[in-house]
Amino acid sequence: MVVRRPLIAGNWKMNFDHLRAVAFVQKVAWVLKDAKFSASEVEVSVFPPFTDIRSVQTLIESDGLSFAFGAQDLSQFDDGPHTGDISGEFLKKLNCRYVIIGHSERRQDHHEDDEVVAAKTKAALKHGIVPVICVGETSADLEEFGASAVPVGQLRAAIAGIPGDAEIVVAYEPVWAIGSGQAATPQQAQTVCAALRAVIAEVMSQEVADATRILYGGSVKSGNIASFMREKDVDGALVGGASLDAEEFAKIVQFPKHVIA
Repeated sequence: MVVRRPLIAGNWKMNFDHLRAVAFVQKVAWVLKDAKFSASEVEVSVFPPFTDIRSVQTLIESDGLSFAFGAQDLSQFDDGPHTGDISGEFLKKLNCRYVIIGHSERRQDHHEDDEVVAAKTKAALKHGIVPVICVGETSADLEEFGASAVPVGQLRAAIAGIPGDAEIVVAYEPVWAIGSGQAATPQQAQTVCAALRAVIAEVMSQEVADATRILYGGSVKSGNIASFMREKDVDGALVGGASLDAEEFAKIVQFPKHVIA
């Protein structure tokens, strides 16, 4: 039986300059240290804006903090005349372990379709960065197609043609729940996450599916994280607004204290 180490990922979106980013990471580290948090139980990763990554990297590496970090996006291109884009090569030089790909805000605000998401997934893997592939349905999608159809289709498109042994993370974020204060139920999250794992097994292999972490995102808080983490196919969370409050984010990270089998 494969044991998947839970991942709690904080997506800061367009918040914090590099000075505030350093202060925030330090505060989270202090809170978790005081709480005697064990990094072997849960992996913690933060996703700062591009301008903050170098500062966060320097702090984490110089202080030996048990956090991972990543970027919120990357270009499908390696280099060239692509003003404003950031290459996966640049992110790898900063030791980014992860990169978020296909977040609903990128799909909506920047019109990224499944083809672009697939190209970015391949670009991340090419440079040795683990893609956190975001999938999810809008309220209109939910009404028309049900909960699983759109996320399953998005994931199938994103992983088509990638190496069969590639390491990926999948984040199921129902668009209707993001920032709404109204999370999906744990049972809804489990149903979709199980369907996503089945797609990975079909397209890649059962072995990869068993090892792949699937996160839930959408109005995650310290008060509901434990209920999601009781579900068989939910392996962590992609946290938005609550990741901007150091004490609240630290409480989410410490969910094992509140999970009752």
